[in-house]
Amino acid sequence: MKKILAILLSLLTLLSCGLLSACSAKKTQPDTPDTETVWETVSEAYIYAFPLVLTDATKTLSTNTDGTMTGRAPINQFNHAKKLADASFRTVVTPNVDTVYSQAWLDISTEPMVYVLPETDRFCNVQLLDAWTNTAAVLDKAGAYAIALPGWEGELPDGVTRVNVPTATMWSITRTVLSGNEDLPNVYAIQEQMQLLPLSAYIQGGEYTAPQGAYKEENDFVPVNKVLSMTPAEFFNTANTLMQVNPPADADEELLKKLSAINVGAGKTFDAALLGEGAAERWTQMLQGLRATLAADGTKYAQKLGQWIYYGKPIGDFGTEYPYRAIIALAGLGANTVDVAIYPKRDTDENGAPLTGEKTYTLHFSSFPPVLKEGFWSVTAYGNDDFLIDNPLNRYCINDRTKLRKNDDGSVDIVLSKDAPSDTSNWLPAANGPYHLFMRIYLPDTKALETWKAPVIRRIN
Repeated sequence: MKKILAILLSLLTLLSCGLLSACSAKKTQPDTPDTETVWETVSEAYIYAFPLVLTDATKTLSTNTDGTMTGRAPINQFNHAKKLADASFRTVVTPNVDTVYSQAWLDISTEPMVYVLPETDRFCNVQLLDAWTNTAAVLDKAGAYAIALPGWEGELPDGVTRVNVPTATMWSITRTVLSGNEDLPNVYAIQEQMQLLPLSAYIQGGEYTAPQGAYKEENDFVPVNKVLSMTPAEFFNTANTLMQVNPPADADEELLKKLSAINVGAGKTFDAALLGEGAAERWTQMLQGLRATLAADGTKYAQKLGQWIYYGKPIGDFGTEYPYRAIIALAGLGANTVDVAIYPKRDTDENGAPLTGEKTYTLHFSSFPPVLKEGFWSVTAYGNDDFLIDNPLNRYCINDRTKLRKNDDGSVDIVLSKDAPSDTSNWLPAANGPYHLFMRIYLPDTKALETWKAPVIRRIN
């Protein structure tokens, strides 16, 4: 009997220890966030990281070549466009057709890159965007500029201006205004005088042979479509990797603490198991509602110019306005700050009816947009996909360089229609279906804009 009692006591002791251990383990185990909380955080994380991932996808496509070619160039090399964008252009949405682009994707992780901007007789502006789509700097005067990370310690030659930027990946966009195809040789001459080379090569006299790039078939894609087709693990782990070389701003620290709960952050590994059952369907639903969600949030930044709406500050310098940054990346990657340009949009007529190629309209200017010296304006039509509209004249915009027919009172009526009118002087071709207009005003005269009457869109049939 004593032996049996001893065995029972031993078993009870072991059982008690096991229960205590289980209780102890239960108490020390971290709480698991519920599914709804996880998905709320996932949505925040996606909006936060979307511009970073889209920028990288754009870089991947734009540098996917073994040598310089139309629309592409290897890292740290110029890609000089030789013509304006047309309906076949798919690299970025809402492309500008007023200027010829000279672009370069920079990697300044090892040393600064020197950009030499020549003297010009026209608008020629260099926008330096960081990996998060913020405008880090604008170069608008001739000179030599060393684009460097803040932590770089070194000396610069006389006559070279240091420009500190926050990320190792930078996107240089140079816009040179063009006055028709006959002006192309003048733009080419400006492009030929631009220089881009490592600081070490610049110091040694400028002799520099750019390294050869590499082409991969799998990197031929439309960047925005590529990003929107990513699975949760693909998207967030791409973002996590990118954050290691392009660190978030100090102001992002609070949000990043929250995102760490789902393993989003520099060097982390995202686990899709956190998303629970039905994750694929819910992910798709989130993406489908993304544009509407962001657009609704972006309304608080909207500014009116007559019946036109444009995004105001802090566009191009977003700070912690993450939804705003995401909608601009989605709708117009590479947007300038408002002192450089504003982009008023209109997708309805004066009565609020949506613009459609089934109708014909006039865009009535009583006077043209006021701009500062070397500034310019234009109106461009885009289809529902935010790309240019194919048409027999290859005309995608009306601008201050267009030879327009004026009315007797000096006003101008632009014809908006899918079919060409008998006189095409003032014709801006429209899409077959829904479309919208963007007005670009570069170097706007902000004081004069306060009283300027923006153009109205009137349906005529």
